[in-house]
Amino acid sequence: MKQKLQPSTNGKVIALAVAGAFGGFLFGFDASVINGAVNAIQDEYSLNATLTGLAVASALLGAAGGAYLGGSVGDRFGRIPVMLLGSIMFFISSVGSAFAFGVFDLVLWRIVGGLGIGLASVVAPAYIAEISPRQMRGRLGSLQQLAITIGIFSALLSDAVFANTAGGAGEPSLFGLDAWRWMFLACALPAAVYFVIARLLPESPRFLVLKEREDEARAVFAKLWPNGDVDREIRDIKTSIAVDKRAARSGSLRGKALGLRPIVWVGIILSVFQQFVGINVIFFYSTTLWKAVGFEESSSLTISVFTGLTNILVTFVAIALVDRIGRRPILMTGSIGMTLSLATMAIAFSQAVTVNGELSLPGAWGPIALVAANVFVIFFGASWGPVVWVLLGEIFPNTIRVKALGIAAAAQWVANFLVAVTFPPLAALSLPLTYGMYAVFAALSFVFVLTKIPETNGMSLDEANTLLPPKNAAKKAAARLAAEKVPVRV
Repeated sequence: MKQKLQPSTNGKVIALAVAGAFGGFLFGFDASVINGAVNAIQDEYSLNATLTGLAVASALLGAAGGAYLGGSVGDRFGRIPVMLLGSIMFFISSVGSAFAFGVFDLVLWRIVGGLGIGLASVVAPAYIAEISPRQMRGRLGSLQQLAITIGIFSALLSDAVFANTAGGAGEPSLFGLDAWRWMFLACALPAAVYFVIARLLPESPRFLVLKEREDEARAVFAKLWPNGDVDREIRDIKTSIAVDKRAARSGSLRGKALGLRPIVWVGIILSVFQQFVGINVIFFYSTTLWKAVGFEESSSLTISVFTGLTNILVTFVAIALVDRIGRRPILMTGSIGMTLSLATMAIAFSQAVTVNGELSLPGAWGPIALVAANVFVIFFGASWGPVVWVLLGEIFPNTIRVKALGIAAAAQWVANFLVAVTFPPLAALSLPLTYGMYAVFAALSFVFVLTKIPETNGMSLDEANTLLPPKNAAKKAAARLAAEKVPVRV
């Protein structure tokens, strides 16, 4: 009896997925390193709430541009060149931000780093999905979010170390350079490491098939999955590409749903909901937020580090469950938990009082707000954080995967920018209203998943082509088969 071939899980694929996800580490680090520097930058350049929001959120504008460009660049030149370009941008941004001489100079360097973030946010999930066996793809796809959370934690930890050893983020540290500048400079080392890693990775076999470099793709598959059915994988990819070319122009995102294919809109709305629940307010502004309600700077930084560590730990929960119970149940559970915790934060901050010109949460409301914020992080980190990236890596057909990922990721970064840039003025207006608004978006995210998100657990990437068929496609197919007198299988 012929032994059924199965993709190998001997560690090669896992190692490559971990390496590919390293871009997520830089993504999390670069985006969150601003947390510990916000107050020092605000004092250094005498910024108002609007300019403070711009300084924090400017990287996200660059990220939207990088994500949009990442799709076309990735499809034209490959996944590895995009990783290399992203690492170079990370490095330049780190050094430039550390030695910025004004707020607009800082914004410029943050935008450059944002471009690198955007590129990494597109290519990493696509690359991981394209090298992973279907039975492991959810867990390996979750490594992107795990790397992001480790990057966030590392940024918050380094912020705390630099600020606490110097006696404050605005105080001189090593070689007389202010601590907040060292916070930015710290990103240069992992950026250089990412460049070296990307140089060692093989190109995505699916990209190679798309570019008619089948022999190279076969060689990569053979190394990654030595016991796998390489012929079947190549055949599935080629069949998927051929079907997509017949259905529409190859690689076209255009469709009848407001100019885009329905599956592209699913990705866009998923991305927007992931950000509109306000998660990055916690990672960008938590130090400022906890200082505003009575915690000292050192305590606020420590709380932020603890929150970042919590975010890492709960991501392992999603990794353990995503291929066992599926994507939809995890997302819906996360939506419920986020709604309740955000509503609790809104209620807690409604009790805030002003003491000597500063906000304070009386009695037990401070601990309640702190616990609710970390419960929010737990539910997000175990659901919408990693699972959205898994879905974005697998729901799109082969010929549009990177382009569609680029559009969805760009939408995510635009949404992220809007949340980051509006939080300071909204917080100044009303913290209860702000968190109440985020709670409403969390509730709406539950409805969206319930009604619009298909379950992809256990599917091959090529089967994703059938996730959102055209309206009445099943009826038309049945009618056509009946006309041809072909029995319909039920």
